[in-house]
Amino acid sequence: MNFSGIPSNSLLGLVLRYPLRLIPNGLIVPILQGRLRGKKWIVGSGTHGCWLGSYEHDKQRRFEQFVQEGDVVYDIGAHVGFYTLLASELVGASGRVIAFEPLPRNIRFLRQHLALNNCNNVAVIDAVVSDQSATVRFEEGPSSSMGFMSEHGRLELKAARLDELYAKGEIPRPDVIKMDIEGGEYHALSGAKCLLGEARPVIFLATHGASIHKKCCELLHALGYRLSALTGVDVGNADELICAE
Repeated sequence: MNFSGIPSNSLLGLVLRYPLRLIPNGLIVPILQGRLRGKKWIVGSGTHGCWLGSYEHDKQRRFEQFVQEGDVVYDIGAHVGFYTLLASELVGASGRVIAFEPLPRNIRFLRQHLALNNCNNVAVIDAVVSDQSATVRFEEGPSSSMGFMSEHGRLELKAARLDELYAKGEIPRPDVIKMDIEGGEYHALSGAKCLLGEARPVIFLATHGASIHKKCCELLHALGYRLSALTGVDVGNADELICAE
């Protein structure tokens, strides 16, 4: 059931969500449905849709269609690890997952989820993915999934450029990239042009804002990618793209 697809302000949504308030944060529960059914999740680390198994329902299903056993997957903007766990399950023991996440709070939950589920095929890189390798200022958003680089940011975090990490042999060649980084996607893609041109990974890209969306589309078109919307809207108005050769 796509529980997350029921509007929270509808009567049904309000009725269904009310009991969730009674579940204490920190409780470890099984994920209830989907490919991750039975995996362990910490309540309060992210939205309830994660352990209900309905988080980004349609995107999950498309992601499962593209990720194969033995693949290398980058989860850029891993947050607390839902897609990291999903990728780990899909690629199996012969594959690898590289999870990029800068926020200490999220990294703590991410590592706990990996430990709880015995994910031995995942490496965590605690960095902002961008077009520079430096220390940057980072602004925390209204929720733990909404942070972004800002010169006024309270936090000082490490930034990394994918082309540089790949050239140094610190990360393997990717087959699939999932990127959702709250407005930093153009800088991240710009810092990975050589890698994208060589490896040609499928990219699940979330864009934030019309200007950034346009610049990302132009960059990817220049690299020879074909873009399609995750949902039924046209590419120009989409905020979730699947980018492939």
